[in-house]
Amino acid sequence: MTSRKPDEPLARNSRLRLVRPRALATARRAVTTRRTRPAPRPPEGTPPRAELARQARHVLADAVRIARWAAVEHGADTAPRTGPVQERAAAALDLTPGQIRAGWDRARLAGLVELHGDTARPGWRLHAWDRDDSAVLRGWVALFDAWSLVHPAPEGVATSAVAEVVEAVPQVLSLLQLSQGPVLVPALLDLLGQRVEELREERCEVPAAEQAPGTADVPSPDGLPALLDWALDGLAAVGALTLDPGPDGRHATLTPLGNWAVWVKLEQICVAAQSPAGNIEQSAEDMLRGCARLTPGPARDEYRAWLAARTLSSAVSELLAVARGEDALLRGLAFEALRVVGAPAEAEVRAAVAEPSLRPYALLWLAEYEGADPDEAQEVLTREESTWLWVDTAAAVADHGESELLVRHLDSAVQGTVPALLDEVRAVGHPRTVQVLVALAAAHPDPALAKAVRRAAFQVHTGGA
Repeated sequence: MTSRKPDEPLARNSRLRLVRPRALATARRAVTTRRTRPAPRPPEGTPPRAELARQARHVLADAVRIARWAAVEHGADTAPRTGPVQERAAAALDLTPGQIRAGWDRARLAGLVELHGDTARPGWRLHAWDRDDSAVLRGWVALFDAWSLVHPAPEGVATSAVAEVVEAVPQVLSLLQLSQGPVLVPALLDLLGQRVEELREERCEVPAAEQAPGTADVPSPDGLPALLDWALDGLAAVGALTLDPGPDGRHATLTPLGNWAVWVKLEQICVAAQSPAGNIEQSAEDMLRGCARLTPGPARDEYRAWLAARTLSSAVSELLAVARGEDALLRGLAFEALRVVGAPAEAEVRAAVAEPSLRPYALLWLAEYEGADPDEAQEVLTREESTWLWVDTAAAVADHGESELLVRHLDSAVQGTVPALLDEVRAVGHPRTVQVLVALAAAHPDPALAKAVRRAAFQVHTGGA
């Protein structure tokens, strides 16, 4: 803010220092209390991280070659997935067009490349690939989490049946991890069928034979063998397990990478269950309130553990229900948790764009999901949407933070002056506008600016101009 002489009225062009708005970061600082945890040790027999990273580099070797070819040989605007560019990449790398297409998709899923609209650029993991084992393992885990996108599901199978199998696969992986050796495919099929039935019971679905005429069909268990084969092939394709013949039939065995990844996810659940807040058993709202006191890294671990203990469809619905509530801090945190969900949340987040209170958050989520840099994602918002988000974040700070932080929040406004900000805040129609302006006026040390803000609050309250 510019300085003001004691006898001078508030300048009409009182300047705001323009900075990139980071709404959730501002809101989170209102309540953050750092909590540390000792790092858990993997089970005996787990290879060292350097060896796991070497195996992950092997799995993603073609994806890295393709990403580097696109970045180094042809610049950031090249995506060798189709057409002449794909053919040139296949010739240069001695791969088939199908391998180029599959490798490019893996590079994108592993974060080796980032999509910015129609432009593909090398991701930070690609730059760190040869020197940072943690970046390599995170990239492979991202691919592992996206196993269902590696191969298309069998044709002629209901979408709901595919979704059920995707939700049930963690149970199958847990059995493989606990068995510490090969497991026959029929035993995995039995477990998959049991888990699918549990999922249907949780949704209180009526068995197909008892449904009234004209109602939607519940997916038949007859299609489970094909879906299990699809899931095992997808997991084998990302290096999580191996499928081998045997005298008693085919069997599956987790690779060291797959065993480590499943242990990490189980450990996340155990850590959350043992935490003082007991977040794994809480509702979405209570879980988010507990995570509000964590820094972003530990909070993401809590989100993953909470999500791992639930069906993704119900978890996404529960998170969006919290986002529709009155607490702006929880709204932002709900979308942070949805970022951890990733692709399975896309459809419901796209639908949320139509809801005014969720639209800015949903647009930012989609921009980052499609590859935008988080620092640049704000550019997808209109001026009005950015203003709405500014008010919503201010409401979170007013509810949970200190007055000094609310004053500093002024600097994140997209408007360049206080009068312009107040004009647009009055026009945006946020339901918390009056409370935010009153809190800001009470907190600001400049009497003239505080008076202008109070006047704006009164005008909004009375419906004046």
